Amino acid sequence: MRRGFQSFVAAWLKSRSNGNTVVNVTRASVGADADLEAGPQFDFKTYITKKTKAVNEALDMAVPVRYPEKIHEAMRYSLLSRGKRVCPLMCISACELVGGSEEICMPTACALEMLHAMSLIHDDLPCMDNAELRRGLPTSHKVFGEDMAILAGDALLTLAFEHMTKTPSAVPAERIVRCIAHVGKMIGSQGCVAGQVVDLASGGDPNVKDDILDVTKSTEQLGKTGGKDVTLDKATFPKLLGVQQSQEFVLYLAGKARELLSPFDRKKAAPLYSFIDYLINRES
Repeated sequence: MRRGFQSFVAAWLKSRSNGNTVVNVTRASVGADADLEAGPQFDFKTYITKKTKAVNEALDMAVPVRYPEKIHEAMRYSLLSRGKRVCPLMCISACELVGGSEEICMPTACALEMLHAMSLIHDDLPCMDNAELRRGLPTSHKVFGEDMAILAGDALLTLAFEHMTKTPSAVPAERIVRCIAHVGKMIGSQGCVAGQVVDLASGGDPNVKDDILDVTKSTEQLGKTGGKDVTLDKATFPKLLGVQQSQEFVLYLAGKARELLSPFDRKKAAPLYSFIDYLINRES
């Protein structure tokens, strides 16, 4: 795992071993607090349904089928397959939180989903995790071949940054450039790529909830091969901490996320508060 997060986990474990009460929430209380913060009038299901529809329409327009058809079909196969769209939805929610709009951030929201799809295509490759299922469907390399899957991932990677430049002109150019630079850093050798490198060495760049689901849910429930990390002997959180302690750590992270939202207007932050509850309680 990345050094900063490793230190974060180490500090949490040390606090627990010293008898300090670090995790002061339960799954039920986090959900209740989220409802309190978000307010009783906020309908999260309606919100994500509306936003997901807008994102899917934008993604469909962003990658039309054109020559050469096969590469674009492969790109669309992974990009438009059923998914939770958490990255673009949270991008839109964060933008709206600080006074922006869906229209302004949609190109960047779509770019994040393109990058997410790219990471999944490459993560599933035979030379990586060698997965056969993703989102309940055969993985890209199973459908289009390993060579085309690699190219589809590469194409989505480059298109993402191109697409971010389509941000409406109301946003200053220097802000767009800064955003592109930030996203590039998060994806590159100090971010997503670094995580994949460590993952290959069985260090497992964290996503704690996914690690838990891998050992507690079936292939049918996950939409991808369950127990894959165990088969590959990956150093996941459940393997290192145990399932119960990993679940407690998820709740701790949720609490830290809520702390970051606390300075903002509760009504505007309602979608992000609800996302926290959604992500810790998800079953796939």
